[in-house]
Amino acid sequence: MKKALITGITGQDGAYLAEHLLGLGYEVHGIKRRASLFNTDRIDHLYTDLHQDAARFILHYGDLTDSSNIIRLIAEIQPDEIYNLGAMSHVQVSFSEPEYAANVDAMGLLRILEAVRLAGLSQKTRIYQASTSEMYGMVQQIPQTEKTPFYPRSPYGVAKLYAYWIAVNYREAYNMFISNGILFNHESPLRGETFVTRKITRAAAHMALGLDKTLWLGNLNAKRDWGHAKDYVKAMHLMLQQDQADDFVVATNRTTTVRHFAIMAFQRLGVELRFEGQNEQETGIVVSSSNPDFVFTPEQIVIRIDPKYYRPTEVDLLIGDYAKAKEKLGWEPQVSLETLVEEMVDADLELVKRTLTLKNQGLKFYIPQQQ
Repeated sequence: MKKALITGITGQDGAYLAEHLLGLGYEVHGIKRRASLFNTDRIDHLYTDLHQDAARFILHYGDLTDSSNIIRLIAEIQPDEIYNLGAMSHVQVSFSEPEYAANVDAMGLLRILEAVRLAGLSQKTRIYQASTSEMYGMVQQIPQTEKTPFYPRSPYGVAKLYAYWIAVNYREAYNMFISNGILFNHESPLRGETFVTRKITRAAAHMALGLDKTLWLGNLNAKRDWGHAKDYVKAMHLMLQQDQADDFVVATNRTTTVRHFAIMAFQRLGVELRFEGQNEQETGIVVSSSNPDFVFTPEQIVIRIDPKYYRPTEVDLLIGDYAKAKEKLGWEPQVSLETLVEEMVDADLELVKRTLTLKNQGLKFYIPQQQ
């Protein structure tokens, strides 16, 4: 039975990857940060009490900023595969917390690599590093491939670039099996609520049931290559099953604006939008609504712009060419953007309905405000 260790186990990718590996017969270990509140919602369905026989899903407290903890865990677990998904992954927030982003996203991988070496596992343990399309930043080529020069435009992108190159360096210096997955944006109903796609689908569901009136966004013209996280974690696993370590772009080769993503989300609710104005004065307005169960009205302004969501340096366009992953891994995306948006809107609508049911039963509930 193979052992896998996943950092960032409680995140979107960690949850889908853990589920995938358990389905393949792995023993899965995950590292989670200690918190006074439970933060395991995404993986609760996978958990097995350790007192039961043959438990294959095991959580450990840890942090990528704590070298001694990382060294101890890797020495104890002796993993066959490590998936480093843990990160301060919010690009906008990285401008406010640049030092923390560097400490976790850049130095975190270095701590893992040194822990593997110190444990004498350099030739046993295969390592996946979660790289990112944000490393391309001010893109030098369209579409972006494994050979496209990097030009990061955020502290997050810069920190991830260090991790990318330290992975390559250790691969070449110590003959370690380390693969970089240059993943473009990938979403799902498990996406964090402050990421723009989930922010859009969640707000649309809240407005449909009368719990909110306006969605505040930043740059509507930003273009991203959006895929489904469930597809992308399969590519992560495939990278570590190859004869040689290598670096791969994982994407859909399709780019879409934030504005059009919002249009698609509201369309799922039977709402047609039009946009008027420019820059900070642009608004999204309801043209018509075909579902009588929802509270949208014609000419209702549902989207406005708040400059605080602008980045100091913007990444205008990302679109990835996954030809190498298709050729060498046999991987290609299975879920279309249209299906992804529908799945996210439906999930958020169901979540809001469950919340309202609890309220109607007299139970206290809390709906977080937009961040």
